[in-house]
Amino acid sequence: MKYRLFGNSGLRVSEIALGTMTFGTEWGYGADHAESKKIFDAYANAGGNFIDTANRYTEGTSEKYVGEFINSDRDHFVVATKYSLHDRMNDPNFSGNHRKNMMRSLDASLKRLNTEYIDLFWLHAWDFLTPVDEILRGLDDLVRMGKINYIGISDTPAWIVSRANAIAELRGWTQFTGLQVEYSLLQRTPERDLIPMAKEMKLAVTPWAPLAGGALTGKYLKGETGRVKENSTRRNERSTEIVKVLVDVASKIGATPGQTAIRWAMQKEHTSIPIVGSGKATQIEESLKAADISIPSELMSQLDEVSKVEMGFPHDFLAGDGVNQVLYGGTKNQIIL
Repeated sequence: MKYRLFGNSGLRVSEIALGTMTFGTEWGYGADHAESKKIFDAYANAGGNFIDTANRYTEGTSEKYVGEFINSDRDHFVVATKYSLHDRMNDPNFSGNHRKNMMRSLDASLKRLNTEYIDLFWLHAWDFLTPVDEILRGLDDLVRMGKINYIGISDTPAWIVSRANAIAELRGWTQFTGLQVEYSLLQRTPERDLIPMAKEMKLAVTPWAPLAGGALTGKYLKGETGRVKENSTRRNERSTEIVKVLVDVASKIGATPGQTAIRWAMQKEHTSIPIVGSGKATQIEESLKAADISIPSELMSQLDEVSKVEMGFPHDFLAGDGVNQVLYGGTKNQIIL
């Protein structure tokens, strides 16, 4: 496995991150301790160093397993965890983006992970309640205390992320270096604003669900069962057409549909570090082979075309011939970029 710089930083992370939401069986699925260790070892033995977890994953078991597995070589691994989601129901301050929950949640994660610091601390999802400067100042304090090294933001509108980093830059606070979003052949709407923003601001992009919950493995075309329901956003008439093309492309490059779907995300124009997880070691071993394949440009174009989404306003409006005529006075093609 190769490594990428994490956004506008010098941090080196594997080109595929290990998602550990399946570490533990508290949610009725996932891997027990023994299988989780096999998954972790398969990833580490392939050269992986970037581990993604969160305070809520399997009621804290994921962090406990990760902490145990990295213990013998802690500084080798780049450990990312998150805060924002609740640790206790019916208590308003045990969830959210605010400083009290931030500090409490991080300390609890440090204990579960049995580590003195977190490499990358994600805000998990935007709560639309907490002031941006409260969040930024709290995260900057944690960096200055040495409890975290880098910060990232997940599942948040683009305008909020860009405003936050502008404020942090002006005030000399720590800026977000990573953006985590759902992104796959079945979910390309982040291309409207989130991914262009990340490219402009040099944020690393770590797509979650690059296999769309298994829908992009092609198993539903074979009549197999799984957790993705029929007539859902991931399993419908449009997704079926996308998966059919994916299966065809995969056969042409000698890979599985799942490997091809992961590789597609890795080859998109902006730095993409997909988060890949599984409930079995054999599955993660198969997925990691995405690092060894390449999709030719003509086949990438086929996948792009079948899965494209409408860009909407103002993107389609600004790309129109009429607007280009009045905006550039007919000289756009004469301007060297």
